[in-house]
Amino acid sequence: MEKNWNNVIKEEHRGINIQNEGSLHNQIKQWYAQDEDRFEVKVGRYIIDIVRDNQLIEIQTRNFSSIRNKIRNLIINYPVRLVYPICEEKWIVTISRNGEFISRRKSPKKGKLIDFFNELIRCPEMINEENFSLEILMIQAEEIRCHDGKGSWRRKGISIHDKILLDVTQSVVYESKKDFLSFLPNDLPQPFTNKLLSKYMGISIPQATRMTYCFKKIGLIQEVGKQGNTILYAKKHL
Repeated sequence: MEKNWNNVIKEEHRGINIQNEGSLHNQIKQWYAQDEDRFEVKVGRYIIDIVRDNQLIEIQTRNFSSIRNKIRNLIINYPVRLVYPICEEKWIVTISRNGEFISRRKSPKKGKLIDFFNELIRCPEMINEENFSLEILMIQAEEIRCHDGKGSWRRKGISIHDKILLDVTQSVVYESKKDFLSFLPNDLPQPFTNKLLSKYMGISIPQATRMTYCFKKIGLIQEVGKQGNTILYAKKHL
């Protein structure tokens, strides 16, 4: 049933509102925006980043826990797309507490598409919802760190001040659970273990374990037995 948006939308702020948003969130919103989009739209008790035709678009630059309940409530009545960036390449810029430039270096860490399973484990069941879709953006960014003595001991008191978008290198959309089968190698033996999956994909066993957890919750794989104490998984016939 098509929604009457004239009744749903109680309040709308023209333009992009950056209040209480980090730079990365706001910049992705601007990158993603199209001419007819509406921003900061109140739908029920929630403020939505972007409304495009009859679709609600939420941009999440942090963990999924903080937006999980919001998405769950919205997908009951509306098509919702969650946009999530993964930093493929990152440059670390360090500034003094007065804002003066100290250094800029490239981080050795490289984000991969598969990293989103680190967040999906918080709410994998949403993938089965007809009204839900996920868009992953692979990005390049600068992380601004401040030598202010307020950061963790691991960073020797240097705190993360902001993150700046440099470029979007790839966009991948997942509209149904079948789309996620592309993560499983075609030559992966059936059945398989987490250790075997990690070998075929070139990832760590913890990463493989997060994948199989999500795939089991989504209904793409099932447990088919054990090899000693190790669980065996196999693809489901969809």
